[in-house]
Amino acid sequence: MGEREQLIVKNEEVIKVLPAWAQELAIKYCSKTANLYILNGNIRDFLPNQMCEGEFVFVRIQEFISDVIFGYKDIIIFFDRSSGINFCSQEMQRDYLKTMGKTYPDASAEELLSSDPTRAFKYLEKYFLLNLPKKLRIVLIIDYAETIVSNCDISRMTDEDRYSLVTLNRWSQDPIFTKGDISVILLTENLSDISQRLVRSPSTIKINIPIPDEKVRTSFLNFVDRQNSLILGDRLNAERVAKITSGLNLMNLNQLVAESFEADSAISLDYLKYRKKEIIENEACGMLEFIETEHDLSMVSGHEFVKKRFKSAAKAIKLGRLDVLPMGYLISGAVGTGKSFMVTAFAGEIGVPIVKLKNFRSKWQGVSEANFEKVLNILKAMAPVGVLIDEADAFLGNRNQDGDAGTSNRIFSQLASFMGNTDYRGKIIWFLITCRPDLLPIDLKRQGRAEEHLALFYPDTNEERENLFETLIKKLKIKVQQGVGISDLLKKYKLESSGADIEAILIRAKFNATMNNHVIITKEDLEETIRDFVSPAYPHEIELQNLVAVIECTGKEMLPKKFQNLDRSKMVEQIRELKILLGEISE
Repeated sequence: MGEREQLIVKNEEVIKVLPAWAQELAIKYCSKTANLYILNGNIRDFLPNQMCEGEFVFVRIQEFISDVIFGYKDIIIFFDRSSGINFCSQEMQRDYLKTMGKTYPDASAEELLSSDPTRAFKYLEKYFLLNLPKKLRIVLIIDYAETIVSNCDISRMTDEDRYSLVTLNRWSQDPIFTKGDISVILLTENLSDISQRLVRSPSTIKINIPIPDEKVRTSFLNFVDRQNSLILGDRLNAERVAKITSGLNLMNLNQLVAESFEADSAISLDYLKYRKKEIIENEACGMLEFIETEHDLSMVSGHEFVKKRFKSAAKAIKLGRLDVLPMGYLISGAVGTGKSFMVTAFAGEIGVPIVKLKNFRSKWQGVSEANFEKVLNILKAMAPVGVLIDEADAFLGNRNQDGDAGTSNRIFSQLASFMGNTDYRGKIIWFLITCRPDLLPIDLKRQGRAEEHLALFYPDTNEERENLFETLIKKLKIKVQQGVGISDLLKKYKLESSGADIEAILIRAKFNATMNNHVIITKEDLEETIRDFVSPAYPHEIELQNLVAVIECTGKEMLPKKFQNLDRSKMVEQIRELKILLGEISE
């Protein structure tokens, strides 16, 4: 029986409790089908090494691979640009220096343990071949692999970069390495940081290490608690803290616990939420922003059909029926209809965090892809979570953008693939918000991605305007004289208004009231404001935004009456005429 088969037999019970990624690595290794592995993702975190039932020791990834996967057997070598060649035991290192000293008598120990990949790989390959007759298992773990085989065009590579790329590629396909039980493991946080020639090679095994799930976080907190280092406030225990801290890794948790212990202060619920927000926004390098909300759908006026859809979705989430939820929502409508507020109100309804995706593009090649990869890994760990993308038509681009060496195309493809992954149905809910859904690529708004298309419109009746007026008074916490309404005043001064306009009118009226030395807004304050108010006039743009929202929406019931019976072909022609008028297309 070979070493690889023995690994499975001897550790069969241990493998059952290993994380899924470690099981995958062990099984792939024992299959004898590959020499090169790329471990990516949460590689800088503590990893759980279960010593016996219920007991965990949390170690670095190099120690985890060496101990748990390979049991510190035979030869395990570490390499990175800073430390050079190292071994997991002094005995192994002495054997290496002794063996290589005979082959290269003029080379010093410092030379043989070089941090220069060109020299280090030459010596290591020779060492591998010298050990083939001994039938020893050899594992080389290369950390910070992106500094050795970075993702850049081959024409921009240095001679050293080319040498490293060719060497690793050759090792990955060399049958002598497979037969001789020689494996190379590259460690990197982002696959997109590594040369895509290696990443896409069919002979390379790629394994993602996820941010720990709730079960692992609970185990870690219990482990810390046994060290008497965990101080929790009222109504908090390890299980509840683990549930709240989705998206954080064990290093983050350890930081929270250590800060609390050092300050001799119990961890409170508010502190947890604040620090989680702060840590995730920092981990995401400013590419994610938490959206705070104090409101639920009861604070949304009008849009009854859309609210009914969202309330049904909230009910499904509370019942645990994530399988019936749409993968995402496309929310369209003219400016000022409250699209973003609708999403944050939905978040308040279900108690799920909402994050806003911010600009992740960089002028440096490969950085944008790495940024986006990191964001997606964080989102997976935070689930359930809502992701809001505002001005989605401009923000996301499409598959056919030029001028950035294909970066936008690759990111778009990455996003489209991730959005369409049904494993995340109900766990990651996408909200694409736009005034111009017609400019959004069909790839993102088809079924299986942003499949529910909702449209918002300006208040159409006096009743709708009055309801919106009352809702905004509550939202803004403004005091208005009893019996004062807004519909008659809007009609008197012939003012067409959106929700944003009515909100602006209320804020100005509050200002006028303050200047008139009273707290409560009177009818005179409101009329003075409306008489002077001029809404920004973009009639053609607003009409176009309304029409494209009508065309996109997937429910006739949500349309105002004036749009319900319009001929679709006539609307399409009207949209075309407006685009010509606005100079978007030529005749």
